[in-house]
Amino acid sequence: MFNEFKAFLLRGNVVDLAVGVVVGAAFGSIVTALVADLLTPFIAAIAKVPDFGGLVFTLNGSQFKYGHFINTLISFILVAGSVFFFVVKPMNVLSAHALKDTPADPATKKCPECLSKIPASARRCAFCTQVLS
Repeated sequence: MFNEFKAFLLRGNVVDLAVGVVVGAAFGSIVTALVADLLTPFIAAIAKVPDFGGLVFTLNGSQFKYGHFINTLISFILVAGSVFFFVVKPMNVLSAHALKDTPADPATKKCPECLSKIPASARRCAFCTQVLS
């Protein structure tokens, strides 16, 4: 049973997932610092309100802290925007550039008669039996 557990832990998926979680946590702290230390003060300088946390209203003795909700909403939008513009968008550009540079698969070719994919070294089409040059 120990050997099975060891094989499970050393499988690629588990190790990849562990690395992803650790890197994701580290990246999360970077994004949180970016939002808290750079973007939120910039918005506060423009809006001239450093914190919305004190905004409340009372209804029948119950306090509704809508300012905290506004802070959380702004933080979410800033984090989502930061991830999109600083991670997703550059990765999309890089992957599109990498896909553009990959050559076509030379292992197959199209039959000129029926347009089926056939092995590149074939002398006759397996689908329409056309002799290939």
